[in-house]
Order: sequence, then structure tokens, then C-alpha cells
Amino acid sequence: MEIPAVNLKAIVLMHWLLTIWGCMAWLPPSYAWGNFSVLAVGVWAVAQRDSIDAVLMFLIGIAVTILTDIIHFGIYYPLAEGLAERNRDTFRFSAGMAILGLLLKPVSCFFVYQMYRERGGDYNVNFGLSCLYTAGFPSVTRNRDAYQSIDQQDQSTSSANPFNQAEGTKPGPPHSY
Repeated sequence: MEIPAVNLKAIVLMHWLLTIWGCMAWLPPSYAWGNFSVLAVGVWAVAQRDSIDAVLMFLIGIAVTILTDIIHFGIYYPLAEGLAERNRDTFRFSAGMAILGLLLKPVSCFFVYQMYRERGGDYNVNFGLSCLYTAGFPSVTRNRDAYQSIDQQDQSTSSANPFNQAEGTKPGPPHSY
């Protein structure tokens, strides 16, 4: 199954719009600062089409804002219970858009990670999907064929003369240190 190509501009635009709508009624300025800062890095990733760093920073920023959004919702959501009747609809819309933005962030992380890999990023993150066939436990294997054991000595050095002195030479005088 091939992963559909999603435009980075569409991801940035979608999160920008959902962040604006989420900030309408109830979230603190720290929510807006955090999300708009990450979106600014997303604009940088759009502008610099070949920059690996921009996409990686955007990916990390989205991942961090997932956690900060959960904290903001947990702290500030109960404060909206005392709203007037006419403000409840605005609050519901704002809360819905903020929660929708939070739910779409992991999907955006997946697509941004794919863009990072396409741009030449070399961090390989295994989400455990290939581990389903190996008893469900992730495993790390190393190819040790390129390593030489320290027990084996290189045959090019003389084993009879471990201090690499020429055969006919006399050892020098002892050094006084």
C-alpha cells in the first residue's frame, strides 16, 4: 500500500486555521504562541524545499505541541463552565476545533515524517509494525561481521617480536624517567 502524498502547505494551512478557531474563546495565549511558533517553522519548511532541518524541526514541534495541547485542555477546559448562554456556542465551536486540531496532529506527524524521509532524512523510526511478525517484541540486531575480535591478532605483525624491533638490532639503553 502506497502512502498518499500530502502537501506540506495543506498541513500548515489546516493547522493554522484550526489554531485560529481554537483560540477564539477559551485557550490562553501560551496555546497560541506555541502553536503559531511551530506553524512559523512549518512555513520555513515550505519555503526551503530542500531543507532537512526545517522539516525535522516542524516534526518535532508538532510532536511537542501534542503534549502541550493536552496540558492546556486539561487545565483550562473546566474554566468554561461558567460562561453565559450566548457564549456557549462560541466556546463549543472553539473547543471542537482545538480538539480536532489535536486529533489531526499525529496524522500530520506521520505525513511530515514521510516528507522528512523524502528529503533525505536519515532517522529511521520503527513504529513496531514490522515487529508484529516476531512475537510482538521489538528487537535490535547488529551485523558483527565487520568487527574483528580483540582475541585475534593481525598476522601482519610479527608475533615473535612484539615490540616491533628489527631482528639484528640491539635494544637501546634503558630510559630514566
